[in-house]
Formats: sequence, structure tokens, C-alpha cells
Amino acid sequence: MPTPIKKVVIAGGGTAGWMTAALLKKVLGSSVSIELVESEQIGIVGVGEATIPPIQTFNRFLGIDEKAFLRETHGTIKLAIKFENWRIPGESYFHTFGAPGTTMGFCSFHHYWLKARAAGLAQSFWDFDLNYLACEQGRFNKINTQNPLYDMPYAYHFDSALYGQFLRRFAEQLGVTRTEGMIEHVQQDNQSGFITGLQFTDGRQINGDLFIDCTGLRGLLIRQALGVDYEDWSHWLPADSAQAVPSERFEQTLPYTRSIAHDCGWQWRIPLTHRNGNGIVYSSRFTADEHATQTLMGNLDSKALDTPRTIRFNTGRTEQQWCKNVVAIGLSSGFLEPLESTSIHLIQSGIIRLMKMFPNHGISPTMVDMYNAESKDEFETIRDFIILHYRVNERDDSDFWRAMREMAIPDRLAQKIEAFKETAAIFNEQNDIFRDASWVQVMMGQGLFPADHHAAVNAMDTSTLLSAMQQIHQAKQQPLSSLLDHDEFIQRYTSA
Repeated sequence: MPTPIKKVVIAGGGTAGWMTAALLKKVLGSSVSIELVESEQIGIVGVGEATIPPIQTFNRFLGIDEKAFLRETHGTIKLAIKFENWRIPGESYFHTFGAPGTTMGFCSFHHYWLKARAAGLAQSFWDFDLNYLACEQGRFNKINTQNPLYDMPYAYHFDSALYGQFLRRFAEQLGVTRTEGMIEHVQQDNQSGFITGLQFTDGRQINGDLFIDCTGLRGLLIRQALGVDYEDWSHWLPADSAQAVPSERFEQTLPYTRSIAHDCGWQWRIPLTHRNGNGIVYSSRFTADEHATQTLMGNLDSKALDTPRTIRFNTGRTEQQWCKNVVAIGLSSGFLEPLESTSIHLIQSGIIRLMKMFPNHGISPTMVDMYNAESKDEFETIRDFIILHYRVNERDDSDFWRAMREMAIPDRLAQKIEAFKETAAIFNEQNDIFRDASWVQVMMGQGLFPADHHAAVNAMDTSTLLSAMQQIHQAKQQPLSSLLDHDEFIQRYTSA
């Protein structure tokens, strides 16, 4: 007989735990008791400082004031990621949150741009992207218009530890109970294997009906207690190490993340209002820790505030992210390197998926299967998008980059690359968070230019097409004069 869910226990705090606690309490109210267990003796990974635009939806649903959020997390605006040296050293491109151009007909804008380029169009694909134009000028402002031509989607950079603390205060005000304690033993029902309670080192015990595993890479409940296997993707994404170090705030706060490829891997630079976040991701199979440290510390924009902290990981996913009465959220559900800032988004989507399928009157195997199928699909599409960056490279300066270019890749990604190379076609899966414009920007940014475009473009004669392109380009320039220097925007906005 299914047990009605009256109490949810969240094991682990940090960003994952407190995002989960806040949303569950906001949605379920007093109908379900929410208790979060964490220990101040256990550190958090805490390097997820860059996000993608859906974080705005999450914050808005909770009723979080954006100005207060930015102030308390030392947040800044993120319009894009700038990829430097990824195709070849010395070359760069942007993956923005915008969609270059505008709707012109049956097919996507990039098909029209490809025909115009062949006819002599001087502007790059990115010159039709307002996010890119703002990034190049280091500017931002909120544009008060409903015209999709001037849409400028954005996300945030913020201190993830401060975001967790911010959400803790918010969640506790809603009625979430926080319990301090170190989990020593996970109790399970002898017949069903369901988890019934968590026992602390001091003998205290907490019981619940549904358990959320936010214990990070340990996977204390989902993997250690329930024994769910982990699907290893290191044959596609061999990076297994990262080093992170904060540095002093750079003199200009850029409205984008920087991803800088080096011979051993890639380096992130994330601008906050009080410091910069920096790190390097690499594979220990190809690079010694000492070389990675030298590369990181030798390529900082500003003075380091600490010594680098090393993080070990294994790229992949927990095969069942919902097993019995445990749902894994955050790093316990899997790990994908933060190349496209998807870590916090996967927390968010996991919680929202749980809310859609919440087991009010008991856990349904059908809902569990649907949850796991959607989670698997989402993880795999993000995985493929990350592999794309590595596979389509022309670097010849290290064994690492040569190996990434020559490795076998998932069939679905191979088909997607070939379809784009042949006809500029992009086919998206239902749970792919990256839409056409994202795939196009990375493929063309890495040097893939299609041999053909969609036939529908030929319905427009060349002179009409070039004229339309110039009009769109001019229109994209118009809002730039209303934008503020990014630092000035943050200062004005958060002090209002």
C-alpha cells in the first residue's frame, strides 16, 4: 500500500539543498513538512558561479527581489560565454543567450545569413545578435519593449555559497526546518529497501517519507545506501580534475563568462562585484596537477586571494536519479563539467521535474520511470553539447586536444554534426535546453560552415535578402545607445 508523502527530508545543504527546500515549501506549503539536514563540518564544492537564463524563472516564482538577490550574492549580469582558443589559439567566438537576427520565414535565420554571406554580406553572424553587441561594449540595461528583435536574455554570475545562504534564510522564513548534524547511518525498510530514517553521530534520528539526496559527489543516499550504479562518461569527457581560486575584482566587470582553452584543458573567469572566480578543468591522464596549477596561476587577470583548491570528479550520471523513495538532486545525480554553466540549471530542472510528478498519495513506479527517462535525456543532450566543443577543434599543440578531436562520439551527436555540415539543419530533442541558436553559434564558432542551406531561402532573391539583412543589422544597433556600462548598471540598479 503506497504511503502518502507527509514529510520530505533533504540530506545536504548548499545550493542544491536550499534551492530544493525553498521551491518545495513554496509549492507545497503546509501540506508537507520539509526538513533539511546539513553539517557545517562538511564543505561544499561551491564553484558554480555562472548560470543560464532559466534561473530568473526560478527566482521570480519564489518571489525573490532581483535587486536584493544581486546585492547579497555579489551578482553580476551574464549575457554570454566567450570561448577563446577553442578552435585554434588566438581565435574566439561567443555563445550568447540571444538568437541572432529575427524570424524571416519558414526556416531559421542562420539559413538566410548563409546565403547572404555567399553573396558578399560583410557582417558576421554575431553582428546580428544584440547580446553579442552589448558584450563587445561591456554594457547592459533592461530594455522596456515587447519587440522580440530587441530581446536580450540574461542570466547571472554570483557567489554560489552566498546564494545558498540567501535561500536558506528565505526557506526558513517559509517554514523549512533546518537540523544540524552529521549523518552516520541510513536506515532502510528490510522488505522494500525504502529509506525510513537518518541517524546522526550523536544518536538522534530523523524519519521521513521521501528523501532528497543533496549530498554532492558522495551520493550518500542514492549510491551508497541504495547502491544505484553510476554511468561513466569519461571516455567522451576525460577531464576529471579542476582547480579553483578566487582573485581580486578586475577593474572592469565584463557581462559574460570567459572560457579560455589552454594546452591542458580550459580555464574559467567569472566576474563578481567583490572578486573574480577562476578555475581550470583538465584531465589527469594528460596533465600533471603542477602544470595545471602553473597554467591557472599564470593566466589570472588579477591578484590571487588564496591558493588553488583541487576538485576531483568523474563525468557521468547516476543511472536512476529517482530510486525507491530517494531523489538525487545536484551533484549526487551526476556531474558534467561547467563548460556551459549547466550545474545549477540541472538542480533547478530536477526540482521542477519532481514538482510535476510529486507523489501526493504514494510513490508511483510510472512517475519514477518518467522522471528517470526525462532526466536521462536531459543529461545526455547537455553531455553531447559539451562534447561538441571538444570534438570540433583544430588545435595541434597537445596530445589532449588531438585525442579529443579523434575520439569516437555518441551516434546522436555525430548525426547532428553531419546534418549541419551538409544542409545547416539543426534537430533538437524535446529535453534539450540548448535551442537552434546555441548549436549554430558553437558549430560555426568552432569552424563548421555548412555546404548548403534550406531551400526555402531561395524564394527570396539576393538583392531583397541583402537589403533585409542590412535593415536587421541597423535595427540591432538602435538599443545600444540606451545601454549603460555594466558596472554602472549594477551600481545604479542595486542601490535603487
